[in-house]
Amino acid sequence: MVKKILSISAIIFISITSYGQDVKKESEPVKTKMDVFASKTGSITKFVDTKLPKLKATYESSETRVRKISNGSSNAYFYQIEKTGKYNNTTASIEYSDLIEVLKAIAVLKAEVNSDITSNPDYMENKFVTVDGFQVGYYVSQGKAKWYIKLEKYGSDNTLFIDNGDTIEAAFVEAKNKIDDLKK
Repeated sequence: MVKKILSISAIIFISITSYGQDVKKESEPVKTKMDVFASKTGSITKFVDTKLPKLKATYESSETRVRKISNGSSNAYFYQIEKTGKYNNTTASIEYSDLIEVLKAIAVLKAEVNSDITSNPDYMENKFVTVDGFQVGYYVSQGKAKWYIKLEKYGSDNTLFIDNGDTIEAAFVEAKNKIDDLKK
């Protein structure tokens, strides 16, 4: 009788655990707008970079450029910020329409920063995130605001700390103006 109960219990246990196993499909990595545009097959893709002044951060400076990608008869423009790290470089590629949205967001963030400082929180973060994972914003701690941009959604050593929002805004306005000139 005990053997029968143990046998039935073992069969039930094996049945339950075998049905509980999910077959995991390999997820396709998330592609950014740059990846999607630059990886079109069946046509010639051309990259043309136009250097811009370095973006001065608190602890270092980062290279910036406008990258024009031509693929067949279509063109796309990206503002790129490249941070040189100890082991690798991190690059944000901000598509032109996202660049316009980032500029709008920076204006809103700059308008809110003083009231956020005066509210004297222990910690507060206010940021804007693009579809591709680029972030711009600030955090308030100990009565001071510290601006930052996070170049990529994943990974480490991908954040630039910048003294104020005006520096970020000036760099993005310059990039927008350069792209507007290149589109002519």
